[in-house]
Amino acid sequence: MRKKGFSLLIALALVLSGCSAPPGGPERGEQNKQRAETGHTSVWSSEEGVYMDTTENVIYLAGGCFWGIEALMQSIPGVLDAQSGYANGTGRADADYRTVCTGETGFRETVRVEYDPEQVSLDALLLAYFYVIDPTVANRQGNDVGSQYQTGVYYTNDKAKETVERIADIERGRSKAFFVEIGPLVNFYPAEDYHQDYLEKNPGGYCHIPREEMELFSRLRIDPGDYQKPAAEVIRDKLTAEQYRVTQESGTEQPFANEFWDQFEKGIYVDVVTGEPLFSSADKFESGYGWPAFSKPIESPAVVELPDDSFGMRRTEVRSRAGDSHLGHVFTGDPESPNGVRYCINSASLRFIPYAEMEAEGYGYLLELFEK
Repeated sequence: MRKKGFSLLIALALVLSGCSAPPGGPERGEQNKQRAETGHTSVWSSEEGVYMDTTENVIYLAGGCFWGIEALMQSIPGVLDAQSGYANGTGRADADYRTVCTGETGFRETVRVEYDPEQVSLDALLLAYFYVIDPTVANRQGNDVGSQYQTGVYYTNDKAKETVERIADIERGRSKAFFVEIGPLVNFYPAEDYHQDYLEKNPGGYCHIPREEMELFSRLRIDPGDYQKPAAEVIRDKLTAEQYRVTQESGTEQPFANEFWDQFEKGIYVDVVTGEPLFSSADKFESGYGWPAFSKPIESPAVVELPDDSFGMRRTEVRSRAGDSHLGHVFTGDPESPNGVRYCINSASLRFIPYAEMEAEGYGYLLELFEK
């Protein structure tokens, strides 16, 4: 049993950190009843105290304060339900906000995400998650520090496991350090009612995820699940030696001696490895550097920007989201760019789809890019 003085210190810490006891709300049994009535197939086992989720298209995401991850997921078309809770901790007796805030339960603030795969892929949800978290730190996100804020992705079936591990491998390769927990869901307990839809109830409430990033994902048209990275041997067989050197070995082609540096035909440019749409001719501008130059990608999350200190320079590398292909670098303060930003991209990393062929090639959903 803990000493009384220690308990008082814990209580004081909870007050100072903003953690507080719930102001009331339905019992978990009543919450489960309400969710069952809306079609959820997740249930409690009262004998074992274990949460079992038999829903096929569901994933559990721990990304710091659950208010932000819940709101992010709710903003994505195709997400049917997002529920805040506590995952992979000691057990039901400790699954309340005050106790979890002590950092002694092993619980992670986690969001249960149920989605319609006909509208959005698990790839898209996972890559959105990785877009907003910092995978390089343990037991914290933003200003929130503690084991309850540890990041993690927890799956409930083999199909989800394959996708999670595939995406995690890509993200792990992009980070010098990777602390995101990847594994099966052990248990999950819904958080108190006042935590559910918190940012909807409190629009000015704290969130470690910028609101503009949530808005990005609410408007996305490109689903990375449609453009999955092939196996290594398939990539090698598919690409020319130059394309392979650039995309897989982070090479750079010769300026003024590449396919698209001076091309301005109407159409889109896609990842040569996966076909994921990356840039539009509407955002391409004439640059004196000798490589294709774009003022912005079609959608910001379609490219990943990473620090690059190679060759004694400090630059920002650009890679494709789904395929993780090296594309080039991005620079700011460019006087030739209409917005001062220059995505300097290797032609060898791109395939051009002319406007007239976009529909036939499966990119008809992006024709509206040229209607402005």
